[in-house]
Amino acid sequence: MLQIQQIIVGSMGVCCYIVACPATKKAAVIDPGGDVDSILAELKHSGLTLQYIIATHGHPDHVCGNRALKEATGAEIVMHKADAEFFGKPEVAGYFSMLGLEASPPADLEVEDGDTVKVGEEEMQVIHTPGHTPGGICLLNGNNLITGDTLFVGGIGRTDFPGGSHKELIESIRNRLLVLPEDTVVWPGHGYGGSQSTIGQEKHGNPFF
Repeated sequence: MLQIQQIIVGSMGVCCYIVACPATKKAAVIDPGGDVDSILAELKHSGLTLQYIIATHGHPDHVCGNRALKEATGAEIVMHKADAEFFGKPEVAGYFSMLGLEASPPADLEVEDGDTVKVGEEEMQVIHTPGHTPGGICLLNGNNLITGDTLFVGGIGRTDFPGGSHKELIESIRNRLLVLPEDTVVWPGHGYGGSQSTIGQEKHGNPFF
């Protein structure tokens, strides 16, 4: 199973994850939303080699560190095909430039639902959960689920930005996430209601369901 380290980065308090294969010391960074120097220092401290920079979705607060991290490590940027296309549109990039955060460079690897991303000897399954963005994904390894801005502790992602759909988001969570074992650990994209939960806690206690 992958080792998971959660660190809070950037001006918007993004939960960034360093996930590492204990056998090979290969790693991926998920949602580097700023503070790239701190992420690089942690990788060095832990003796990790970065393979991938994975975006749970394309919003700038989650990807604004992608370019600097890629330039420093040579790691490949991974994003769902739908978000790679959506956030590559000039009008979409123009809208989100209001946040004052850097957009991601183009993805090196575009993934779709059911794909796996191999980190060292470990694999993460890609679960497509549109609604917050068209190409939002969650990542499953063992009983650990990294949910980005799809599912928070006691909450869900907002859907009022371009590309968002409340109906799609609810369907994604109900049909793709809440069907997982109740002891599955939820690692959210922001710590609004807490830094960690379980599928069981969200299924029975999240007011949106």
